[in-house]
Amino acid sequence: MKKVFFLLILVGMIASCSDEPVYLPEADQLIKDVEIVDKWLLDNKIIAVNDPSGLRYVITTSVVGTKPIVTNLVVVKYTGKLMQSDVLPIKSVIFDQPTTAVTLKVSTMIKGWQKGLQVLQKGSKATLYLPSGLAYGKAGVGRSIPPNSNVFYEVELIDVK
Repeated sequence: MKKVFFLLILVGMIASCSDEPVYLPEADQLIKDVEIVDKWLLDNKIIAVNDPSGLRYVITTSVVGTKPIVTNLVVVKYTGKLMQSDVLPIKSVIFDQPTTAVTLKVSTMIKGWQKGLQVLQKGSKATLYLPSGLAYGKAGVGRSIPPNSNVFYEVELIDVK
């Protein structure tokens, strides 16, 4: 009996040492991510607008123009970066940076972009800070964006169609 008990404990210990990531429920992950994003912003002395969804944003160039809605096409220039602890925004890893402006439908974008673009006006620029649930979630994207990555985008809204 002692051998069986010892064997069960050993199997349990080995199973708990697995490399499989542990995923929190979506709501718990969002709470954790928002805390991480807010700390990162504070550490980098960035004062952002706090949206109840978890989105944080800073409008860097404000103009009066048309605001997109979810059914619009938009023309944007952007740079996507990973939000990493102890890494300055300027030195953050770039995971996406098209060389020319791109046209996208707002409704097909990640949730953080859908929300963030709708606060901007044509011609404005902003930085959108996204917890993982508003970005690429627990799936991530290939090797460039790990699961549950908080990211930020420097965005220029060139046109609304």
